[in-house]
Amino acid sequence: MNFKISKTVFYNALLIASRAISNFSPLPAFSGIKIEVKTDCIVLVGSDSDISIKTIIRADEEESLHIYETGSIVIEAKYILEIIRKMDSENIEFELIENASARIISETSEFKINGMRANEYPNIDFTCPILKFDMKSELLKEIISQTCFATSKSETRPVLTGVNFNCSHSRLNCVATDSYRLAKKTVDLEQDLDFNITIPARNLNEVMKTLDLDENVMIAVSDKKAQFVIANTLIQTRLIDGVYPETDRLIPVSFAYELEIDSQEITSAIDRASFIKNDGVSVIKLSLDEKECLLSSRSQEVGSSKENLKNGVFKGEHLDISFNGLYVFDALKVINKGKVRFSFSGDMKPFIVQSEDDASIIQLILPLRTYA
Repeated sequence: MNFKISKTVFYNALLIASRAISNFSPLPAFSGIKIEVKTDCIVLVGSDSDISIKTIIRADEEESLHIYETGSIVIEAKYILEIIRKMDSENIEFELIENASARIISETSEFKINGMRANEYPNIDFTCPILKFDMKSELLKEIISQTCFATSKSETRPVLTGVNFNCSHSRLNCVATDSYRLAKKTVDLEQDLDFNITIPARNLNEVMKTLDLDENVMIAVSDKKAQFVIANTLIQTRLIDGVYPETDRLIPVSFAYELEIDSQEITSAIDRASFIKNDGVSVIKLSLDEKECLLSSRSQEVGSSKENLKNGVFKGEHLDISFNGLYVFDALKVINKGKVRFSFSGDMKPFIVQSEDDASIIQLILPLRTYA
């Protein structure tokens, strides 16, 4: 095994593969990156058994890679990344030596590092599932960013730690909830498909880190795994077992009250009031009528705040409603543009937040009961 490669190209590929590696890897081999040198490319694999990433560096016309001898090795991710990052040469040479060790050479320095034999690395099945479709990377980024934040951080109900992708015909509904809030993104695909899977939010966030603008992503799914193919990188994730709760019935369809306001205005107002907390929760209260829209927060220990939402337009009878400020702040942050509409059914019923320009995303929040 022997090759010469651009330091930048090699480091960036190692970085992508390392994203799948956990500090709590179930097997010692999973703390390393498998480096497999073929006649025309280098294949790098990182995994923690939950998520696996395979990225390929191909020999190209730019001559950033020269392969002299094939072979394979597994090297601890943190060490190989640190070595390559700190080498001061534009190109480096990598050579396999005795006893599963490697020599890494630049113009001025040389490192020897111990590794593991590649046959000690668990076999990962990267076979592509039959059901597959394409999606623009920008749309996939929207799906992930507008839903993942609403997943549960608790393992009490594992299925809620993921985003549910439910496709019927050509309509794909992506839903995340932690039982106190819900985010739903709906997109139309170009082909009729039928699947219902739940992907861990952590793994989706790793997918998002790999996405660039203006490229297609090939997505393949089965009842056991999902794959995302982005250029020369394949990200494979396990699915979460269990039946995802039926969430459509939780979303109200009729409303008695409505608030229209600029998203930046109410986001900034919530942000200013968020330091006032009760038992670690920022409780925000809206007092709404057609004459005045007030946002307030109070705590016996900290103090209080009150702000007039000057540009808010409210329709309906007087309404007082309280909610977790962080939940609404998160929902507004992913909408992040233009006018938003708050639709209420009552002071203790779930309400929804939507962009007036984009009906494909729904954010639902449960109100809080207050006694002040």
